[in-house]
Amino acid sequence: MPATRPHHRRSAHACQRHAFPFRALSIVAGLWRIADWNLGVQERVRWIEQALELGIGSFDHADIYGDYRAEALFGEALKAAPALRGRMQLVSKCGIRLRSAQRPYRVNHYDTEATYVRAQVEQSLRNLCTERLDLVLIHRPDYLMDAAALAGTFAALSREGKVAHWGVSNHSASQFALLQQHHPLMTNQLELSPLQMAALDDGTLDQAQQLGLRPMIWSPLGGGGLFTCADEQAIRVRAEMARIAARHGISLATLAYAWILRHPSRPYPITGTGRIEGLREAVAALDVRLDAEDWYAIWTASKGHPVP
Repeated sequence: MPATRPHHRRSAHACQRHAFPFRALSIVAGLWRIADWNLGVQERVRWIEQALELGIGSFDHADIYGDYRAEALFGEALKAAPALRGRMQLVSKCGIRLRSAQRPYRVNHYDTEATYVRAQVEQSLRNLCTERLDLVLIHRPDYLMDAAALAGTFAALSREGKVAHWGVSNHSASQFALLQQHHPLMTNQLELSPLQMAALDDGTLDQAQQLGLRPMIWSPLGGGGLFTCADEQAIRVRAEMARIAARHGISLATLAYAWILRHPSRPYPITGTGRIEGLREAVAALDVRLDAEDWYAIWTASKGHPVP
């Protein structure tokens, strides 16, 4: 039987030093690929209902997902079943100008100017059929960002009731600190998986603990590479994780989520699946607590060498 996570862990976020907008479980449903799921409106409504039934109450979007179509697909479901909005938290991201047929930029680039951030937030509100976003993240660090000016944009949109909380995604510790000194940030959304461990050493997770802010984690399954990659690292990691998962009686995916949840920054892993069974595997990780040897065994397999 899998080792159990102490019951209070499921609601620990209610006691943290800085209030976080997420309710329910520490698992966030990611909608990056919703345009590829080929679900009709009522099928999308049912998918959301099933996620909520599992205790997943937070849904992660970005303006550019699905070639700028993903938010509207989710919003159609909320328009068809408006009562669902009161049971969830909506997260979105902006700041990337991504080339598309409708947006023929010369190059992909970043933009954190007030006019663009405001326009994208207001478009996300329309797409998602809501009057307020619970959390908005700056998607990537903009090298031309004026931190004080961007903080002013945050403050204005918050005063107008359009955004409850702000954060960033993929920002270094110093980039986070620069913006944080001008406006309180709720989280940094980072990549972390048994195949991608840079966040363990680059100071971002240390900073999260220092500030008492829980990070969000994208691509916890390595974009599926945990199951499909054939390079030496992935083969080592799969073999080690298969042994540990068998001993705990859980799936490889559940073990990957449990490995992330074991970190003391108390992260929020973001799923990327349209399969309800995939959501169940993520939720199951909340009842698994790895010991240090299992956690480091996966680290060692990923790095290809023992700890120094």
